[in-house]
Amino acid sequence: MTDTALCDLTAIEQRRLIGRKAISPVDLLDAHLRRIERVDPAVNAMVSVDEPLARAAAKAAEAAVLKGDKLELLHGLPVGIKDLEETKGLRTTYGSPQYADFVPDADCGMVANLRAAGAVILGKTNTPEFGAGANTINPVFGPTGNPFDPARSCAGSSGGSAVALATGMVPMASGSDLGGSLRNPAAYCGIVGFRPSPGLVPSEKRGLGWYPSSMLGPMARNVPDLAMMLAAMASDDPRDPLSRAVFGRKMVSEEEFHPLAELDPGTLRVAYTPDFGFAPTSNAVRALFADRIAQFKGIFASAGEGSPDMAGADRAFGVLRAEAFLAKHLPVYRSAPHMLGPNVIANVEEGLGYSLADMAEAHTLHTGIYRRMGAFFRDVDLIISPAMTVQPTLWTELAPREIDGKTLATYYSWLALPYGVTLSTHPAIVLPCGVDSRGLPFGIQIVGPRGGDAFLLAAAAAIERALAGIEACARPLPDLETLARAPSIHTLPGADMLAHVGKAA
Repeated sequence: MTDTALCDLTAIEQRRLIGRKAISPVDLLDAHLRRIERVDPAVNAMVSVDEPLARAAAKAAEAAVLKGDKLELLHGLPVGIKDLEETKGLRTTYGSPQYADFVPDADCGMVANLRAAGAVILGKTNTPEFGAGANTINPVFGPTGNPFDPARSCAGSSGGSAVALATGMVPMASGSDLGGSLRNPAAYCGIVGFRPSPGLVPSEKRGLGWYPSSMLGPMARNVPDLAMMLAAMASDDPRDPLSRAVFGRKMVSEEEFHPLAELDPGTLRVAYTPDFGFAPTSNAVRALFADRIAQFKGIFASAGEGSPDMAGADRAFGVLRAEAFLAKHLPVYRSAPHMLGPNVIANVEEGLGYSLADMAEAHTLHTGIYRRMGAFFRDVDLIISPAMTVQPTLWTELAPREIDGKTLATYYSWLALPYGVTLSTHPAIVLPCGVDSRGLPFGIQIVGPRGGDAFLLAAAAAIERALAGIEACARPLPDLETLARAPSIHTLPGADMLAHVGKAA
């Protein structure tokens, strides 16, 4: 089987063929390594690859197949890990010069779960410094480009994972999400990203243990593949206060996610909104969304415009985000601010301006949004919105500062569509939905009911199948031949724009 045939198979089909001894995990790894060598220079998605470690894992997976051993869910599948998550023996930089040479001696919990499920950790995917910002560029590895136009942003902070998936460098990749960090790049790169309910994918690393906004999640090229990865990621971890267990017993079974239950979209009641009543959605995105909704809303039992009351979302998110940055970065800000990039500094300095009264107000607003979102779902099954307020901009612009001529309040205000949903704590998924007039991917965000992760995935899979049959709504594919001929992204103007970060003051 050719490299193209192997790399472009779904993860489920790759796993099925491994189980049947029709393909070898070693051959599968080699095909993906050659894909990385061929197209990654143009986009810079896979920033740390340890071929010897990956090859040893693939050979062990191959030996288990040949011996007839019981094979785990992800047995032999190459996986990319966002460079915010520790990988034993493989450099983890967090996109920061502080950790440019850091090699962990242990996996974080999520990575350990993936390895236990048989995954072959192929490499690390690029991210902005400490995941701050929805534009994947950092002073350690430079920018990651959009696979449909490497001069444009792939969004972030899980941008490297999204680009690696879109170009077939890996069949599955990890992401994390605070204000849309895995949903944003899914929309910009034409792949699928899922933000689960708090605690479903535990993290022992969150400094604010009861903070329900920052979550780990899976990314893939289609919903069934994503659900299979989620089944391996979902677990109980007593180190995470939000982890779902009662006296050590998991409340959620992996079997809920793979294989997905069949669901008829004709049974679903859907509300759709271009802005949740507060997001600064651009006129161009509003027009794209109206066009796509008109093309597929007929597949539902009912579909009408509507939104829960999101009053206070900007205020709540700004204060709570700043709280998280203070908890993590204040010591370095005070001792060595030159080691931090502009996005991290902006968040820390914003946080230093808030009081305890501001925190109390933010938590009160947060609670109100949660309750009003839950009440809204008494009458609908899903909410659909655009995934992003604007289409991909140039990555030399760290963040849009105005939309349709109106100045934005903060560098992250353009992320209002995903971060409003973050505050609700409801699960959300982004699906590709065709392209814009420039050929750049357009994504839609689908929000499910509280705790309804398995239901949302089943609904999203049904919607995905329907969109595939509508020409204007089908998932787009990047031109790999064009990427293979393109110059290295590091030769483009602005590639070293953050090179000063981390140097002596």
